[in-house]
Amino acid sequence: MIELNITDETSQLKTVILGMPEDFGGTPKIDEAYDPKSKKHILQGSFPAQCDIIKEMNEFCSALERHGVEVLRPENIIKLNQVFARDIAFVIDDKLVIPQIISDRTDEIKGIKFVIDQVSDKSKLFAPAGVRIEGGDVLPWKGKLFVGYSKGDDFDQYQVSRTNEAGIEFLHDNFPDWEVIPIELNKSDSDPKKNALHLDCIFQPVGMNSAILHQDGFKNPQDFEYLLNFFGKESCFMIDSQEMYDMNSNVFSISPQIVVSDKSFTRLNNWLKNQGLQVEEINYREIAKMEGLLRCSTLPLLRDKKVI
Repeated sequence: MIELNITDETSQLKTVILGMPEDFGGTPKIDEAYDPKSKKHILQGSFPAQCDIIKEMNEFCSALERHGVEVLRPENIIKLNQVFARDIAFVIDDKLVIPQIISDRTDEIKGIKFVIDQVSDKSKLFAPAGVRIEGGDVLPWKGKLFVGYSKGDDFDQYQVSRTNEAGIEFLHDNFPDWEVIPIELNKSDSDPKKNALHLDCIFQPVGMNSAILHQDGFKNPQDFEYLLNFFGKESCFMIDSQEMYDMNSNVFSISPQIVVSDKSFTRLNNWLKNQGLQVEEINYREIAKMEGLLRCSTLPLLRDKKVI
């Protein structure tokens, strides 16, 4: 059986699923894309090539393994993009949540069936029909579940709305020991600089109690103010719309002291180093063209049980 434990974003990582870059199907047709950044690169002829995706994900895998992390990979499914493992399942405490996701991506779950089969039945939690959640919207941190979502009108209107109000209620009901903090996101099907695809595109805890934030991604100013006050203004790094577009908040923590980031994030990486963190800088610019980055590529299964 696979051991599960996730209670925060930065405790020492033990086991993680990293997405699969092989046979990702090449450049999709424009009507097959479901986020504005991918659509932009399809139209420009700059959608990433498979060889570049493989190179970047291998570099990420090496960084994880260099720090003693056990890295699992999905089973390869030909002509299926399996790069972003984050959304198809996620772990809270010792529960593996298998959510309802957009129909375009349901086949990706087949790639991690071998993991799901090794999880005890009492630790598997399947979201019922009508409940929509994706892992990029769910960030556990010190007893709080920060959850990005869209209310009814927005959820119905935008293709990029991924977590609904029923998803919030599902988490309330199934994780009563956690304080669920719903956060509405600004959405756009056409402008990637105005679209918070998931909460981790505009917010990410790092270190012991610091955070990366993009103010304009929050639909309600009070949600941004809540996070700013919760972490403390002096402990927050603010990113602008271009940095959000480049996915600066989508870094990935191996431990409270070690974070993996893109080499191009010069301003962010300098700030992280000034916070005393070790920054593993890798190349991930091609994968970023698909509106996802490092956190999006991972499905953490086990971190240290000690809550930071």
